[in-house]
Amino acid sequence: MKLESQLNESGFLIQGFSEFSQLQTTLFILFLIIYLIILLGNLSVFAVISLTPHLQTPMYIFLMNLSFIDISYSSTTLPKLLHTLYSQNKHISFVGCMTQLYFFATFTATEFMTLTSMGYDRYVAICHPLHYALRMSHRHCMYLISAPWIIAFVNSTGHTVLISKLSFCASRLINHFFCDVTPLLKLSCSDTFYVELLTYILGTLTTVNSFLLTSVSYIFIISTVLNIHSSEGQQKAFSTCTSHVTCVVLFYGTLICLYMRPTSNYSPSRDKFFALLYIAMIPLLNPIIYTLKNNEFQYAIKTLSRRVIYFHRIII
Repeated sequence: MKLESQLNESGFLIQGFSEFSQLQTTLFILFLIIYLIILLGNLSVFAVISLTPHLQTPMYIFLMNLSFIDISYSSTTLPKLLHTLYSQNKHISFVGCMTQLYFFATFTATEFMTLTSMGYDRYVAICHPLHYALRMSHRHCMYLISAPWIIAFVNSTGHTVLISKLSFCASRLINHFFCDVTPLLKLSCSDTFYVELLTYILGTLTTVNSFLLTSVSYIFIISTVLNIHSSEGQQKAFSTCTSHVTCVVLFYGTLICLYMRPTSNYSPSRDKFFALLYIAMIPLLNPIIYTLKNNEFQYAIKTLSRRVIYFHRIII
C-alpha cells in the first residue's frame, strides 16, 4: 500500500517514441504540423457551418459536432506527446494520467455513437424523405447529439474509476505515447479480470452495437438506392453517403482491431501505429473527406470569403 501510494504521488513515465532517439526533433515537427492542420481543418468546418444559415440542417450540425469531437480527443493526447518530444520530460502525474484516460475514452465513445447518429440521419433522408422533417426535427437532432455525450461520460467514469483502483507496484513506464487502457493494465500487478471484462462489455455496448446499427442503416440505404431507376438518382444518393462510410470504416476498423482483443495480444509498436491512425490521421482526413466534393460546403466557403474580403475593403 505504501509503494502504491508513492506511485500515485510520483505518477508514470510515458515512453512515447523514445526508441527513435535520433528522430525526436523530426517527429516533433511532423506531429506539430499534423496537430495544427487538425485544428485548422476542423475549426474551419465548425466556423463555416456556424456562420452559414442554409447549412443549419441536421447533416451539417452532426458534422459540426464531429469536428468538435475530433479536436477534443486529438487535443487530449497530441499536446502531451508534443511536450514529451520537445522537452524529453516523460513524466505525467497519476491524476493527469487518469484524467487523460477519462477524457480520451469519453471523446472516442462519443465519436462512435455520433457516427451512428449520422448514419441514421442518412437512412431517414434516403429511405423516408417525406418523414425527414418530422423524424429529424431540431428536438430529435439535439437528442441524437446529446445522448452520445451523456452515455460516454457515464461509461468512462466507471471505467476510469476501476483502473485508478488498480495497484501499480512494478515498472511505471507506460510503453505508449499516452495513458491508454491496455498499457496501464499491462503495468498493473493487480487482478485485471474485471477491468478487462468491463472493457469488453462497454466495447460491445458502444463499438459493436454502434457499428451494427450503422451497418443496418446502410443495408436499408443500399436497398433503397438500388430500387431507384435513374442512374443519376442512384449516384446522387450514394454521393451523400460515401464520405460517412469512409470515415466509419477507418474509425471502426482501427478501434476494433486495437481494443476488442485480450491484453495478452498486446504489441506496443503495433498499438502505437493504430493509435496514430485514429488520433492523428482520422481527424486530419475527416474535414477533407466530408468537404472535398461537397458543393454546398464549398459554395458556403466562397460566400464567406467574399464577405470577409468585402468587409476588409470597407475597413481599409
